[in-house]
Amino acid sequence: MIDALFDKGWVKFPTDAALAPWIKAARDAALERVNDPEERRVWLQCEGTWFVGVDSLPSDPEGAVGQAGPLTGAAYAAAQEIYGVLPLHPGQISVIYPGYPRPRDTETDAAFRYRLKRDAAHVDGLLGVGQPKKRMLKEQHAYILGLPLTSCDEKASPLVVWEGSHKRMAAAFHEALGERPAEQWDDVDLTAIYQATRQEVFDTCPRVKVTAEPGEAYLVHRLALHGVAPWEDGAKAPSEGRMIAYFRPELPPGTRGWLDLP
Repeated sequence: MIDALFDKGWVKFPTDAALAPWIKAARDAALERVNDPEERRVWLQCEGTWFVGVDSLPSDPEGAVGQAGPLTGAAYAAAQEIYGVLPLHPGQISVIYPGYPRPRDTETDAAFRYRLKRDAAHVDGLLGVGQPKKRMLKEQHAYILGLPLTSCDEKASPLVVWEGSHKRMAAAFHEALGERPAEQWDDVDLTAIYQATRQEVFDTCPRVKVTAEPGEAYLVHRLALHGVAPWEDGAKAPSEGRMIAYFRPELPPGTRGWLDLP
């Protein structure tokens, strides 16, 4: 199964009964945060169609939340086997609602068109810095772990991944960063090579929707181009929206794992 992660850039794990207590605790905690006025003020974006929820889940470095113990399950175990045991940040609570996408605050017309037509596709950790924005590697994640908390169909703004995009991105970033010390990577302007490779991915890699039910989980390669699809008419989802907990643990600073790990 892990071969799919290295080949396609993502892999979904089947329902894991061991996750049930964690899913319930995480969902209860997430609903509290989503309904908290201060959290909503900070994280409810895109004219009320996306609760971004970065680090909103009150989970500890082992992923424990509420009355549930540390995060468990086959997907997380596989990530630890490949990438080592890394401390987890408080989980992201990403919730998409009917009508997504709408423009985000301060988003330009061009940026909104990209969100609408290209799913706001991106590689995590490449942040926009300065004006005009330069894409620079400011967060070196090991992997992306997604844990659905509500049941939705594929019309309800699922995650989308461009299969095989991680291989093309890896080649591009090796070209840009491979000869430099890891301590200098976050100072390199990657805008041009990132945008060129992203277009190559759009032209050559299949875009696939990734849907999963609570109890299932998926791993996405850290270099995979991914985004969120628009909410379609007739989508089936609960009133809570499509709610997913995400973990993106960071690699130790000063190491070369972001380029060299599988």
